[in-house]
Amino acid sequence: MAVRVVRLGSPRAADEGTRIGTVRRPPRGVPKSEFAARDWYDVWFPNLAPSVETMKLGQAAATPGEWAAFKKKYRAEMATPDNAHAVELLAALSRTSAFSVGCYCEQEEHCHRSVLRSLLLEKGARVE
Repeated sequence: MAVRVVRLGSPRAADEGTRIGTVRRPPRGVPKSEFAARDWYDVWFPNLAPSVETMKLGQAAATPGEWAAFKKKYRAEMATPDNAHAVELLAALSRTSAFSVGCYCEQEEHCHRSVLRSLLLEKGARVE
């Protein structure tokens, strides 16, 4: 059992479990009834997505310094009590359940999910 960090919309692994969308907005042009069938996500959990302002900061980051500023701001958002509890919950669940968390970005290294992966690991999550 473990949590996988995935790109939403990519084909699911056979033992992936529930896919959680940690994105600010649902996929455009896709009926809600088809989110899971099209490999987007089973459950939408925007609590773990960057705020719109922070998301735009990350999308515009073109230098290592700008990316570092994004990561610092996103980590600060995830340190608020509600978000920190959510990360801790997912970390605990990863030790007994199979599920995945993800975002739409093509490259994980330039996406909030890379930071989310680190946060989960820091809380003792089992990550594939």
